[in-house]
Amino acid sequence: MSDNWVVQNLQNALGTWNAKLAEIWLLVTQSPEDFKGGAIWTVIVNIHDAVMAIGLALLVLFFVVGVMKTCGSFAELKRPELALKLFVRFVLAKAVVTYGLELMTAIFDMVQGLVSTIMNTAGLGTTEETVLPQEIIDAVESCGFFESIPLWAVTLIGSLVITVLSFIMILSVYGRFFKMYLYAAIAPVPLAAFAGEPTQSIGRSFLKSYAGVCMEGAVIVLSCIVFSLFASEPPTVNPDAAAATMVWSYIAELVFNMLILVGMVKMSDHIVKEMMGL
Repeated sequence: MSDNWVVQNLQNALGTWNAKLAEIWLLVTQSPEDFKGGAIWTVIVNIHDAVMAIGLALLVLFFVVGVMKTCGSFAELKRPELALKLFVRFVLAKAVVTYGLELMTAIFDMVQGLVSTIMNTAGLGTTEETVLPQEIIDAVESCGFFESIPLWAVTLIGSLVITVLSFIMILSVYGRFFKMYLYAAIAPVPLAAFAGEPTQSIGRSFLKSYAGVCMEGAVIVLSCIVFSLFASEPPTVNPDAAAATMVWSYIAELVFNMLILVGMVKMSDHIVKEMMGL
């Protein structure tokens, strides 16, 4: 690493960005069971099992309410076809509540298959690192003390923006995991709504929303792939420009590309909702 403070500051900021981007690439390929060694998933499963009793109680309640609203009288229950339909609905709803966690895991696995297909098709095993061009390093190192003063201001602003964008991006990806854990923990309650015909839309909305959270991983991967293609062709550097102008132009174009990626990651949930009609 260079001994120049300006260069070191920029390289440290880019190092933070590359580290967070690599962490994101790892996170989107992980399952909730493996995240943080599986300790969080163990707690979520215990909470899910504890909520199961509430879900089963609500299952009966939703079923009774559904029968009362869909049947004009109890005499209609004597009709074999209606009784069979209600029995099948109750059994299927009971299965969805009992095996809801397995169903949600299967949905996640299907989405992860899509993510793997995208990554394999793109041919990227990891993201491209963003590095400071050698032309900028040479220009900065050749500056005298007074010439370096505007560079310090430009570098401080640019490094701060890059570091902040790095943490905003990684927090958005961590937020996706937190949402998946929350969905898994309370799943028996909304899934119990499948027992009643008037309330079944609650269960459908829950599963669609959970699938949307899983699909956010595909949007994040696509965003990282697009940014990696941008990073493989770094911003153009004019070797004839002054060092401060050179650094400012480079940082401005780089931050613009980073803002696009962070915006895509932050808006991944909205993009998925629009695609899935949620």
